[in-house]
Amino acid sequence: MEAIEAGQGDRQPITDLLVQLRGGDQEALNRLFPLVYAQLRLIAHRQLQAERPGHTLGTTGLVHETYLKLVDQTRVEWRDRGHFFALAARAMRRILVDYARRYRALRRGGGLQRVAFEEDDAAIAERGETLLALDEALERLAALNERLGQVVECRYFGGLTEEETAEALGVTARTVQRDWAKARGWLYLELHG
Repeated sequence: MEAIEAGQGDRQPITDLLVQLRGGDQEALNRLFPLVYAQLRLIAHRQLQAERPGHTLGTTGLVHETYLKLVDQTRVEWRDRGHFFALAARAMRRILVDYARRYRALRRGGGLQRVAFEEDDAAIAERGETLLALDEALERLAALNERLGQVVECRYFGGLTEEETAEALGVTARTVQRDWAKARGWLYLELHG
């Protein structure tokens, strides 16, 4: 996965605005959005690539829903840029899982009568089921070891580098490497038996 593209010059203003936001400056939100928008779009695009074709939620919609979830966080102690993008990745994951659950409910009846079955429908259903299975496995992993779950959210869902993940979680890059390997192994066994 390629790292989230941001120049060194972008990092400090984002962190400064998050500190201002933590201090209660609501105007900081208006200044923050243009700085993080392109990076949120990159994360959203990556996550939507794994979704079913024809997903009703596009990149822009996912970014906007995520941003609304993030700015509604009144109890979050924003630390820095890495922390912001780690929480953004988690919010996007939650949004996509909610969409997959609603799609599964509709597919299983949801008040609609199904007439024909297309081969593409099986592939679409399988992708939704895979996302839900991954989400459930990730929840179990986080219950066993919260940091392993956070590493997966940052690296897989957020597209953060090892260094950015380490910064967001307050650990070393080497710890992230070890946790990422453990988490991938655990998830593989959990999903593939």
